[in-house]
Amino acid sequence: MRILDVGCGINKKIGAIGIDRNPASRADALVELDRFPYPFRDSSFDALQAVHVIEHVSDVIRSMEEFHRLVRPGGEVFIVTPHYTDFSSFCDPTHRWHLNSFSMRYFGENHGGYGYYSRARFDESSVRVKLLALWKYLGLEWLINASPRLRLWWEYYLCYLVRGKVIEWRLKVIK
Repeated sequence: MRILDVGCGINKKIGAIGIDRNPASRADALVELDRFPYPFRDSSFDALQAVHVIEHVSDVIRSMEEFHRLVRPGGEVFIVTPHYTDFSSFCDPTHRWHLNSFSMRYFGENHGGYGYYSRARFDESSVRVKLLALWKYLGLEWLINASPRLRLWWEYYLCYLVRGKVIEWRLKVIK
C-alpha cells in the first residue's frame, strides 16, 4: 500500500512517503505544502494522512483538492485537527483555520448548497471527536460519536461547555 504522509514532521508514518516543508523533519521530499501540484502523479497513492496539518495550510479547499488528486478512487484520506473549542486550536499562532466536526461535509453529498466551489468529492467513512479525559471517562465522548445527530446537537449546544479536543476524519475518495 502506498501512503503519503503530508506534513509528516518528525513522526512520519512507518512505510509511508513523507513530505514536509521543514528540513528538520523526517520527510522523504521537501515540499512547500501551499504550492500545487505536489510532485506526484494523479491517483498515485492508496491512502494519505494529514495529521495536524489542515489547520496550517493557506487554502483548505485547494489542499483537499490536491489530496483528492493524489489518492486513487476508493482510497482513504485521514485528517486530524484540533476542534475549534480546544485551547490548542488558538494557542498556536501558525493555525489559520479552526474547524468543527462538520467542516469536511462541504466535500460530500450533503454540502449545504456550497458544493460548487470544488469538484473534489469524499464520502465520510467516519468522523470521530475526541474529548478531554474527564468527559471521555464520563461517557460523553461515546455519546457524541454515537450518531451524526447527537454530534450536531453537541456542536450546537454543548461544545462550549464540554469542549472538543481533536477531530479525526476518514474520507473515501470519490472520482
